[in-house]
Amino acid sequence: MNKQEAARQAHQTDALQSLGFTQNEAAKLRRISMTLRRWHELECGIDGGCVERDETTGKAMWRSSYSGKLFPIQDRETGARKRLAAIIAARDGRIDNPRSKDAEQYIHATCRAMLAGKVASYIQTDPRGAALYIIRPGDIPEGQTVDSCYSRGICVY
Repeated sequence: MNKQEAARQAHQTDALQSLGFTQNEAAKLRRISMTLRRWHELECGIDGGCVERDETTGKAMWRSSYSGKLFPIQDRETGARKRLAAIIAARDGRIDNPRSKDAEQYIHATCRAMLAGKVASYIQTDPRGAALYIIRPGDIPEGQTVDSCYSRGICVY
């Protein structure tokens, strides 16, 4: 890691902490983003094959580009989405209940007033960029959908 990358990661962690995430949660969000990005690359296909979902069971399968056969593969996307939901729920729980021990430990008293509202996540399935965006309250203008302006959120990569 060079100096520029370290500064970028520190800025990203600071931005996530300013929203009420812990430093550990910020690191987990980054790992989730990297996992989802790689999964989306595999869905698009690489030299050795691609990931497909079985239409009847929904299980992830690897289609080999050499033999054309399907093989079961570990579904990393579902686990990453579950971890993401748990992290956002934990953050929202700290914001909703500012008197909890967890909130007192991780959120400074002067920051609590600025953290009103729940955050949401947006998963970009195009593997050419970041896979995860954290959408703050007010990032999406009235009458717009998150699909058209997700880049206003915090990019986690």
